[in-house]
Amino acid sequence: MPDSKKFFENLSGAGKSIGVLTSGGDAQGMNAAVRAVVRMGIYVGAKVYFIHEGYQGMVDGGDNIKEATWESVSSMLQLGGTVIGSARCKEFRTHDGRLRAALNLVQLGITNLCVIGGDGSLTGANLFREEWSGLLEELVQSGQIDEQAVETHSVLHIVGMVGSIDNDFCGTDMTIGTDSALHRIIEVVDAIMTTAQSHQRTFVLEVMGRHWMYVLKLILWCVHVCRYLALVSALACGADWVLIPEMPPEDGWEEQMCQKLSENRADKKRLNIIIVAEGALDSHNRSITTDYVKDLVVRCLGFDTRVTILGHVQRGGTPSAFDRILASRMGVEAVLALLEASPDTPACVVSLRGNQAIRLPLMECVQMVSVCVSVCVCSISVKTIRSFENNLNTYKLLSYRKPDSEVPKSPYNVAVLNVGAPAAGMNAAVRSAVRVGITEGHTMFAVHDGFEGFSKGQITEIKWGDVGGWTGQGGSLLGTKRTLPAKHLNKIAEQIRIHNIGALLVIGGFEAYLGLLELLAARSKHPELCVPMVMVPSTVSNNIPGSDLSIGADTALNAITNTCDRIKQSASGTKRRVFIIETMGGYCGYLATVGALAAGADAAYIYEEPFSIRDLQTNVEHLTEKMKTSIQRGLVLRNENSNENFTTDFIYQLYTEEGKGVFDCRKNVLGHMQQGGAPSPFDRNFGTKIAAKAMQWISKKLKEFYIEGRVFANTEDSACLLGMRRRALVFQPVTQLKEETDFEHRIPKEQWWLKLRPLMKILAKYKTSYDVSDSGQLEHVAGLRTRDENEVEKECEEE
Repeated sequence: MPDSKKFFENLSGAGKSIGVLTSGGDAQGMNAAVRAVVRMGIYVGAKVYFIHEGYQGMVDGGDNIKEATWESVSSMLQLGGTVIGSARCKEFRTHDGRLRAALNLVQLGITNLCVIGGDGSLTGANLFREEWSGLLEELVQSGQIDEQAVETHSVLHIVGMVGSIDNDFCGTDMTIGTDSALHRIIEVVDAIMTTAQSHQRTFVLEVMGRHWMYVLKLILWCVHVCRYLALVSALACGADWVLIPEMPPEDGWEEQMCQKLSENRADKKRLNIIIVAEGALDSHNRSITTDYVKDLVVRCLGFDTRVTILGHVQRGGTPSAFDRILASRMGVEAVLALLEASPDTPACVVSLRGNQAIRLPLMECVQMVSVCVSVCVCSISVKTIRSFENNLNTYKLLSYRKPDSEVPKSPYNVAVLNVGAPAAGMNAAVRSAVRVGITEGHTMFAVHDGFEGFSKGQITEIKWGDVGGWTGQGGSLLGTKRTLPAKHLNKIAEQIRIHNIGALLVIGGFEAYLGLLELLAARSKHPELCVPMVMVPSTVSNNIPGSDLSIGADTALNAITNTCDRIKQSASGTKRRVFIIETMGGYCGYLATVGALAAGADAAYIYEEPFSIRDLQTNVEHLTEKMKTSIQRGLVLRNENSNENFTTDFIYQLYTEEGKGVFDCRKNVLGHMQQGGAPSPFDRNFGTKIAAKAMQWISKKLKEFYIEGRVFANTEDSACLLGMRRRALVFQPVTQLKEETDFEHRIPKEQWWLKLRPLMKILAKYKTSYDVSDSGQLEHVAGLRTRDENEVEKECEEE
């Protein structure tokens, strides 16, 4: 971290004014972005102004442009939509409208704009910036401003953040609102499934997405302006059929779909889900509507069929934890970008690449639509095409069972087991692994109750239909225990020999990691263990070395965030109350830190950042000062193992005693509710994709190590962990990860999310240092195109 002097020099906003507006269609998370801009702007000493009703408010001026205070963005974090309003503005598209907007900004000294919206809103902002000097000259000539004002406000700086549920902007992995929209879709699908199963019904769902003409299909394909929501939600809920304009179905699709639905019903599947993207087309450019699909199913199969059009439900509701964190990080980065901008700095858009916030020239991203048609080596277009193709191919692989005649015959048996505590998304991973394995010809075995069940012979063959409907179910349907294999090695080796198991897929947490190390170490004594082994990280604690994220952590984070929202709401009628919340995670403070950022907490105590009684006293004093404002409630999160002496009870009693006469205290231990519930869309899709990739690795290793009629693998790289490193899924030998592991505390020695803690403190109004070197630097989309195409494609394949 830089010293304080360097820190304030880098981030001084004294004398600067920032305007923040939301424009275009609303998206969950916009309010979190506005809150972050306001608080970061005030934190560095700048004035920040709300511009209500988007560009319309900028044109109209007056009360539509108001100075924001720290307290004015309180309670915004959990709200959907946009509190400051959004409106379509025809006037801003005219020169006269932009002239009026310029006058309104100059009169308030605003020369920095943060625009949260889609590509149209950001394009309008850039045009405004390009015309700025000319607009000021016109205002001088008309006598509305003087030459001094022109000199003082000569440059308009623009920074954009993309708020769109469609995930349709080039240059960012995710746009604000997309994850929340997926949550709404999955919530509806999960609710529909219960009634569909009760009545053996078929449901046809229409999900939103940008409605483009078919002639733009190539552009759609290249820049990923796709029906992202339809495809990813189909993956997340295990839909039977999905219709999207980017991949028009071939002739005869009606018969194929009806045949599949009929086969499902014959297999005693009680429900069918068909997802239709808004604007879906067939190969002859004819529209495919939900009513057409419904009539087709009723006419051909006679199934009881219902249509549900989600519409603007997808835009509604509270933002997910991911969208709150994404928007908060982007908002802080936007302020940094404005402070660092020079007269020659182009308008930029803040984007997300892996775990890193980056800045890209705004117009280069917008213009990628036309560029991608003619430039085939653009790394972004290649990456998004591959991402789209991977989603589509994974969906097809898991949804359509090939006839036995088309499935290759494999001599290999593969076992899959869950180890450690249950985590939402485990079942999605098992389903994916089983179906990919069967598709590749393997015989799949399910091991029940982890390594303990393995030693007892609780092993059964598991088939395609056995894992139907598993994607949306929480917990572990195979059963999971924390037992390590060391005490049962003889029996486990015997079961491997009895069932002729040629490879192991272990899905679990830190116990799974330790278990794999123990199996690897025992190979010299038990040759049966000389088989390919791969681990997929799955734990709410997110404490596995070699992976930035684990299956289940996102669901747990949303459970914490939702609970904190309800707790804060319960305090709305009670003045001056502080809540102490204990989260899970062992010694890993991921849930406490990221949960605090998503919930807008005042403090988060974790093991990785030691704290003393003086720190606790400082936090109490901070909350005491806060209670003197209009924000008269506080939220403090504590990781369960953050400190053996400063327990949750101790902190509760300390706050209660020190806060007497100022605020009262309540505590809540969230416990195992963080492990329960239906998996989030992210955990469903992450589990599905990572397990599919793990099985493909197993298939490759089985062939590689098949020698003289048996599998024999005793190399270091035959026992790996498949983890997410930034944007890529990477196989890493578990022996190499030992150096990265703090075995005593069961955490990685380095954890990327610790860089979020200063941001959390800043947004809670604590003075702290913020390492500017970790913030996004301006990158050029064009510069990415100069890289070797093979290098780019290799990255895409890894991803």
